[in-house]
Amino acid sequence: MKLTLENVLKNTDNSRADQIRMVLNMSVPAILAELTSIAMQYIDAGMVGSLGANATGAIGLVTSSTWLVGGVCIGLSTGFSVQVAQLIGAGKNKAASDVLRQALTVLLCMGLLICALGISISRSLPYWLGGGVDIAGDAGTYFLIFSASIPFSLMRQLSGAMMQCSGDMKTPSILSAAVCLLDVIFNMVLIFPTREVQIFGKAMTIPGAGLGVTGAALGTAAAEVVISLIMLYAVCIRNKKINIRGKGSWKWQKNIIKTAVKIAVPLSLDQIFMCSAYVVGTIIVAPLGTAAVAANSLAVTAESLCYMPGYGIGHAATAIIGQTIGAGRKDLTRSFSRVSVYLGIIMMALMGVLMYFLAPAVFSLLTNDPKVAQLGTEVLRTELFAEPLYGASICCAGVFRGAGDTLVPSIMNLASMWCVRIVLAWIIVPVMGLKGYWLAMCIELCVRGIIFLIRMYSGRWQKKSLI
Repeated sequence: MKLTLENVLKNTDNSRADQIRMVLNMSVPAILAELTSIAMQYIDAGMVGSLGANATGAIGLVTSSTWLVGGVCIGLSTGFSVQVAQLIGAGKNKAASDVLRQALTVLLCMGLLICALGISISRSLPYWLGGGVDIAGDAGTYFLIFSASIPFSLMRQLSGAMMQCSGDMKTPSILSAAVCLLDVIFNMVLIFPTREVQIFGKAMTIPGAGLGVTGAALGTAAAEVVISLIMLYAVCIRNKKINIRGKGSWKWQKNIIKTAVKIAVPLSLDQIFMCSAYVVGTIIVAPLGTAAVAANSLAVTAESLCYMPGYGIGHAATAIIGQTIGAGRKDLTRSFSRVSVYLGIIMMALMGVLMYFLAPAVFSLLTNDPKVAQLGTEVLRTELFAEPLYGASICCAGVFRGAGDTLVPSIMNLASMWCVRIVLAWIIVPVMGLKGYWLAMCIELCVRGIIFLIRMYSGRWQKKSLI
């Protein structure tokens, strides 16, 4: 019998090996997409880094704010996608398609609202974050263009989450990789001026707009627009389990909206307060100087390679747990949750070890500033010891989302971030500089991983089906 999630749900005798293979089968496309995404982020950061510390610092200054917006978008889309996973697990594909219709209309309105808010604060934001006049202008322009692309970004995230929860991990993974590839192509044209390069010994002229940081923002926004439209076509027309081709209701249905709010509000508030903590972290780091802001931003980019497997497995876990709960298979819910978390811990531990030794080489690719590269390497190595427990928290969060359990994990996240990381950072950074901030991060991630594991083993997250 072919190893698919549908067949696993029907089978009453699934071995642990089959469960591991199932998680890996669904995780690998997402992990590969994350890998491509991170590789492109490295290239992206390297392009901007070649312009100097000010350019890197300008983008780094508003990075935490873009995370905040992105986190809210993820929370909003999860409120609907988890319902789709549980409905498909229960064999109610028509009802799942109606949830898709609800999500498209509701989130388009929300995307436009967030877009307007972002544009309105874009010029003031860099100064609120403590940025100097040398980088505030570019930082404000970057955030303005980012804000303009938010409706498309939200539609892309919603479409990807819907396809993943329907069991299709391959399509959104390929398209997620494509958005990164387009980002790099657009950046090559928009960031740099027209220039002559040597390719296989022959001189070639590459056209360019020479827009610098503004070009980086425009390149990312253009990639979001193109891929979001393709994503919408894939989920609305091509998907076999959920689509809008057949008959269905476009009217807002109270039960669907109520369930979405129940899931999305804790997640979105979690992301708001978590990313607000990142903003506070930026404010703590900003007085250390442009080099510290740049090193902090690049260290975050470098570390993203480590948590790539964790997020891939977490996405798979959300779809798997959602469908096992929808199918009423409590036995599979429990066993798949543990398999997913254990795999995440192991893979992120291995990535942490690898990054520890590769850090100097990685930073040499991201920046041509020796001071920024050295500082970035030092602070990243300080935090890498937390990767296994960070992996535990990421994968546990994926499991909890699939069960619709978002309130308590959100509270746990907030308590860990604000009571551990931020408090420690305020105390340590004045003494240890940027290294102190990353030491506080390391301690906090370990605490977060431990409390998430405690909740997973308690079983309190295993609620009744949302449907």
